[in-house]
Amino acid sequence: MSTFLDFDLPKSLQKAIDELGFSHPTPIQIKSMPVILSGRDMMGIAQTGTGKTFAYLLPILKHWKFQNTHTPRVLILVPTRELVVQVAEEVVKLTQYMSVRTLGVYGGVNINTQKTAVYQGVDILVGTPGRVMDLALDNVVRFDEIQKLVIDEFDEMLNLGFRFQVTSILSMLKAKRQNILFSATMTDEVDEMLEEYFDFPVEVSLAASGTPLEKITQIGYKVPNFLTKLNLLKELLHSDESMSRLLIFINNKKTADLVFNALEEEFPEQFGLIHSNKSQNYRLNTMASFQAGEIRGIVTTDVMARGLDISDITHVINMEFSEVPEQYIHRIGRTGRADKTGVAVSFISPREEEIQIEAEILMEKEIELLPLPTIVIEEKLLEFEKEKKKMKMLLKRPKKEGGEAFHEKKDKNKKVNLGGPGKRTPRKTESRNRGVERKRAEKRKKK
Repeated sequence: MSTFLDFDLPKSLQKAIDELGFSHPTPIQIKSMPVILSGRDMMGIAQTGTGKTFAYLLPILKHWKFQNTHTPRVLILVPTRELVVQVAEEVVKLTQYMSVRTLGVYGGVNINTQKTAVYQGVDILVGTPGRVMDLALDNVVRFDEIQKLVIDEFDEMLNLGFRFQVTSILSMLKAKRQNILFSATMTDEVDEMLEEYFDFPVEVSLAASGTPLEKITQIGYKVPNFLTKLNLLKELLHSDESMSRLLIFINNKKTADLVFNALEEEFPEQFGLIHSNKSQNYRLNTMASFQAGEIRGIVTTDVMARGLDISDITHVINMEFSEVPEQYIHRIGRTGRADKTGVAVSFISPREEEIQIEAEILMEKEIELLPLPTIVIEEKLLEFEKEKKKMKMLLKRPKKEGGEAFHEKKDKNKKVNLGGPGKRTPRKTESRNRGVERKRAEKRKKK
């Protein structure tokens, strides 16, 4: 089995890795190292939890040399604020015995503070596309010295609507640079961007066996509606003591608030809440509390489905089945990481069964369905369930013709209206022509 010693890293970098307690590189790290060291553009396809961050950081830092410059030499773009914080922290840990200045920038905080930090000098800049572009347009961040561009979670970046910002940044960069891109899925949009901006990239991908899905037990419950799902969640949390560190995924912010409030009543101060409406400080503090074991779990939207490395998550619960099959895989990839096992539990309503099947086809693995425990089955539907049910009925409703009165009206409408515009027009024309002739005759008499 390979070890990090096989990478022949500088002593300062190897010492940092040893202190972090890592000894064996992951498959994506082994495959990426020679490609990135060669200087070629690279496209990495790998699921979350496979060690992508170190896969690009280690080769970049292996040949790091001090340069007397204050502008960034490496730019790392990631889709979310939480990922900026996480990646920047990883760089700081790896470079603790090296002379490397690292800065993370993202929206939602005072841009002037970040401008001051940039002016103080930065070697590796980690940021969200929006904030990096803002700083570049203000002429605060300059790209003159950029040698390597890393775009992480590229497909998610496009999903979040950052295409314009990413292409704008790419157009600002000098042509001579190395591009390194990581994406969990290969879409047509990703392919288009590679063709336009990358120079014959080498593809590095992991087979399905290289993903963490093998270490995740996937189970599901068929549940009729959302309020019954809440009852099931409470029952499982009461009865299953192994659910000690969990993420609970919801599809939107409003429903996430509802679930959090219900859990707060039943399990006071045991859960946190993270979604895009929460302030950056609130989100970071909630994550810090979870990492420290001060709370049992976090209710969240898909903002936490990608890239974030939260250790020792025992369970991922899909209160609502993800609307995109690939996103289901990203969600459950939060558990079963770093050679540990995990459990993914999905609550599947009748309208979600189709997406469940799509996800199973994508994974080539079935979710094991379990019988519902003894819980109260609610009949009431929430507004969003009613809306979707109503829409479904409207789409399926066949066109019907009315009764006798309807047919009578139809027959009546077939009658020709002899007094319509078509009949009146000739009379108007004749009258107008007679008037013209009369005026001409009057003119002739005067002459």
